[in-house]
Amino acid sequence: MMIPFKFGDTGTPLTIYNKVEFDNWHEAQTEKVKTWLKNTSFKGEGLVLVPNFDTGSLNHAVVFVEDEKCYWHAGDLASQLPAGDYLLDGQNGHIKQTLFGFALGAYQFDTYKEQPPCSARLVVNNNELVNEATHLVKGVALVRDLVNTPAGDMMPQHLSEVMQDLANDFGGSFSEIVGDELLEQNYPTIHAVGRASINKPRLLDLRWGDSTHEKVTLVGKGVCFDSGGLDIKPGAGMRLMKKDMGGAAHVLGLAYLIMAFKLPICLRVMVPAVENAVSENAFRPGDVIKTRQGLTVEIDNTDAEGRLVLCDALTEACTENPSLIVDFATLTGACRIALGTELPGFFSDDKEVVNGLIDHGEAIDDNVWRLPLHTPYRSLLNSEIADISNCASGPFGGAITAGLYLKEFVTPSIPWVHFDVMAWNIRKLPGRPVGGEAFGVRAVFEYLKARYQS
Repeated sequence: MMIPFKFGDTGTPLTIYNKVEFDNWHEAQTEKVKTWLKNTSFKGEGLVLVPNFDTGSLNHAVVFVEDEKCYWHAGDLASQLPAGDYLLDGQNGHIKQTLFGFALGAYQFDTYKEQPPCSARLVVNNNELVNEATHLVKGVALVRDLVNTPAGDMMPQHLSEVMQDLANDFGGSFSEIVGDELLEQNYPTIHAVGRASINKPRLLDLRWGDSTHEKVTLVGKGVCFDSGGLDIKPGAGMRLMKKDMGGAAHVLGLAYLIMAFKLPICLRVMVPAVENAVSENAFRPGDVIKTRQGLTVEIDNTDAEGRLVLCDALTEACTENPSLIVDFATLTGACRIALGTELPGFFSDDKEVVNGLIDHGEAIDDNVWRLPLHTPYRSLLNSEIADISNCASGPFGGAITAGLYLKEFVTPSIPWVHFDVMAWNIRKLPGRPVGGEAFGVRAVFEYLKARYQS
């Protein structure tokens, strides 16, 4: 996306206040300004444009917000300000929040339809803050762009190209295992889910950073379209399934931030990328597949495919004994039933990681919520003919049982976090248009920055 702010020192002054400061600000204004405010019925909330009464030009833009520390306080400004450059007054000390919310409020997915460009631009006399905010915006915009792209243009081979470009941009390396090579190299569940599609399944693998640094591995569910397989979804359930690669989009956005900010870690990003299609060779309910780890899994439902592609990738992730594994997936509707669409659930048994993610998420308005890996529910995944079933025997606690399934493939001594995200805004909020969205990415990044840069 075009970044609607820049480094500089000229533009119409723009000042942002907490709305509790309105009375003091109002008292300090000239009688002409007070009369203008009265005649325009401005009550001290939102944007007011103060004219130059001699020339008729715009003299000053002033915004009163509920909380200037909130990263979304400027989320509607891009559509409210007239065209022009606005010099942001940094007196409240929250310039980064303003730039971030303003830019993401200006975000548009314009690949297939021409959209009117944002005509207002913020100007800041602090190049370091401009660069920092630019990277934060680009990381979120990358997630949004990938999720918003229709499945026909975002199949496994297209995700491969995105990861290859990221590796090239930051001096990393990229490799992939494609099609029947997955069987040859023992990734059977990834192959099983993706084999029915003409778009060959792949395991995508990006590496970056100094090998002497602590290793962090990210795993993202890359189901580029989910028909449900032979347990086919109804039309309404299939409509937004281009977003079922949202986990992959999340880890790629997070990887961008890690590399752009040069965090001192040895990064590995793995994306099992497939299309869950219907064909004569599609995997079936009742099939038993031997996973990379060696456990056999009975297929109860082919629409529970995300955990299947993830389990082989998680098994491989553990072989290098990283200091932390984080996976993202659009895994269950049950998590949305529990927490709604705007609060991502996550699972982890590591209390230090849990508390760190919650605290950092709250500090930057990227809240995350821990759900329990309730061990007694593991028995709901029992199978009569295999080591484990890919679905619970009943409808309850679906996000938890999905997490418990994944836990079977993670070495207990390795700290692990599993995010179950919506990856989509179903309603417009300041700075957050309807469409693809990043949930928890900034929270994880801030946690990693605090953990590995200290």
